[in-house]
Amino acid sequence: MTTKYQNAVLDDKALIEGLKSINPSWGDMTVRVAGEAWGLPLIDQKTKALISIAIDQMALNVTGEGNPFGAHVDMAFKQGATYEELEELIIFASTYTGFNKGTTTMGALNKIRHERGDI
Repeated sequence: MTTKYQNAVLDDKALIEGLKSINPSWGDMTVRVAGEAWGLPLIDQKTKALISIAIDQMALNVTGEGNPFGAHVDMAFKQGATYEELEELIIFASTYTGFNKGTTTMGALNKIRHERGDI
């Protein structure tokens, strides 16, 4: 998946529809605010996606209802990231977030990989 977007939020119609399907008003606000943040010019879209994944790991927001981890993984892939890069990111972040959070995050990435048949 390497459809690089100028803005990983505002240019991804499926993401926008998904956010608005949770709740139209909440989705609209989220798209506007996140779209503005993702539109800031100094950090590229791939790096922002990788940072988002590291934040998900830090907050342990990678499993359960409504977690953003899968969307952030998709954003990273659309910007050219590979599973290997995401695995290295999780390993690196584990030194700062703790290895239990790294274990949970790596498990969530493995689940995504298996669900997609990318084993």
